[in-house]
Amino acid sequence: MTTATPYSVEGIQAKVKEVIARLDVELSQFKYANEFEARTGVPKSYVALGAGGVAFLMIFFNLAGQLLTNGISWLYPAYASFKAIESPGKEDDKQWLTYWTVIGFVQMVEYFSDILLYWFPFYYLFKTLVVLYLALPQFRGAEVVYNRFLRVYLLGAQNDIDAQANKLKAKFHSAQTDITAAATSATLKTD
Repeated sequence: MTTATPYSVEGIQAKVKEVIARLDVELSQFKYANEFEARTGVPKSYVALGAGGVAFLMIFFNLAGQLLTNGISWLYPAYASFKAIESPGKEDDKQWLTYWTVIGFVQMVEYFSDILLYWFPFYYLFKTLVVLYLALPQFRGAEVVYNRFLRVYLLGAQNDIDAQANKLKAKFHSAQTDITAAATSATLKTD
């Protein structure tokens, strides 16, 4: 009788069963996953893995890759941000504020370099992996990117950004005042 090593077929099968069992426990927290399993008889972990596999293939072959990648970068983080707002603790608030700061910069860079990124093979697969690294709490990637790169830049540019924002705000207020005055004057002339 031999024990299975982690690199043997039995070891890999044992690890896969362990991951599926852990996924099943996590999915048991969701009412709809439990209902789906009860109605269809298909284990909810298999459905989740199948849906993930289909999404992976669609992103890999760029069949709605941009839509799926943007959905991943917005839907789960938006829901997790909602939960963070409603929770009494502040640690998750910081995590999601950091995420939105980083993803905003990533998407601005992506917008302006779209012509170059079009030629990058498997771009949406790469972007999906980056988004998952940034968003998933296990990795805390957004905090790493923020602390190593963005924070230094933003602290250095903070005074310039605030000055430009104040100038823009003053111009907007001036334009708003002019429009209001013109509308009031036009109203008085018609009366």
